[in-house]
Amino acid sequence: MSLIKPNEGVITQVNVFTCKPENQQALIELLIESAHTAREVPGWISANIHRSLDGMRVVNYAQSASLEAAQAVIDQLKRTGFFERTKRLGEAHPGLYEVVFTLQK
Repeated sequence: MSLIKPNEGVITQVNVFTCKPENQQALIELLIESAHTAREVPGWISANIHRSLDGMRVVNYAQSASLEAAQAVIDQLKRTGFFERTKRLGEAHPGLYEVVFTLQK
């Protein structure tokens, strides 16, 4: 389960993909496949995939227990060719983040 709490040391990768509407579902399926691969890496916590209603974006919100674990996930996905496969379906705009504030009702 995703952990969205400040100052927990969790690293969140937010990756916004832009894509053609006809590629959106294939990109989602590939990201689901990559999440199952990443799940086997020690320190991986979660993945959440979102699709835009206009069909032109997919957001992957993935979490790891530490920066080292996040890098291990990235390395594993590189080794297994997922990044090359996603390039055929859309353009990635990734970043690594830490939660610094949350507000809930």
